[in-house]
Amino acid sequence: MSLVYGILRLVNFAHGDYLTFGAYAAVLADVTLHLGMIVATVFAMVATALLSVVLEFVLWRPMRRRRAGLLTMFITAIGLALVLRQSILLVAGAASQSYLVDQFSVYQIGPVRISASQLIAIALSVVAILLTGLLLARTDIGRRMRAYSDNPQLAAVAGVNSERIVLYTWILAGALAGLAGELEGLVQASFDPNMGWSLLLPIFAAVVLGTIGSAYGALLGGLVLGIVMEVSTWSSLDGGVPPSYKLVVAFVALILVLLFRPQGLLGRRLRVV
Repeated sequence: MSLVYGILRLVNFAHGDYLTFGAYAAVLADVTLHLGMIVATVFAMVATALLSVVLEFVLWRPMRRRRAGLLTMFITAIGLALVLRQSILLVAGAASQSYLVDQFSVYQIGPVRISASQLIAIALSVVAILLTGLLLARTDIGRRMRAYSDNPQLAAVAGVNSERIVLYTWILAGALAGLAGELEGLVQASFDPNMGWSLLLPIFAAVVLGTIGSAYGALLGGLVLGIVMEVSTWSSLDGGVPPSYKLVVAFVALILVLLFRPQGLLGRRLRVV
């Protein structure tokens, strides 16, 4: 979501449903076709990236050419979210889905007990973070994306193909959304077509906390909010925060941080004069 905003200045309200689409694409490969989780992971990323590219050509690019405003694009994103969610519900049904992973297998690593699905999610997350960071920092595509995000006009004068950069952005954002949807499905053990909707507010909170438009800021914001949410429930049996209030804790943390750093954790203070 932060990558798309940084390049297109588009608040993609449908991003959570991109995650849901990726999770169901992985179910198709793992459960229906019995191809295994490795193939399911690749399939989810490719399918969601393809969805992002198709929507870029049939929806977002025509709207940009018609010079649609920020509010129009935001309302369109809300409508797209509803269409995607109901389409998934129509095709896959309302029943909960899960992957062919042993949810009861638990490993003891020092004082930590962790399930097989959690181990897979952690490993894939670390790999995705490292590869995304290398792509943005070390490749020509990443440098062009960062240049376009900083100053589109100057980047265009320097020879950066804006339409190609936008396409690369959607491919990367779609692939990461597909992976994130599959990982969320692994961690939750089961999910339904409303999974992306329930994730949307925490995604927005992480992006805003870390500085909207910054990929590294979104990473930091997500880590901070995730740690705060999980640690807050450790003492729930002793009068602490019940697990159902984790999202409330996240937004309290967001408000407290933004009171002191309204530009976000990695943002810069802007001088008006």
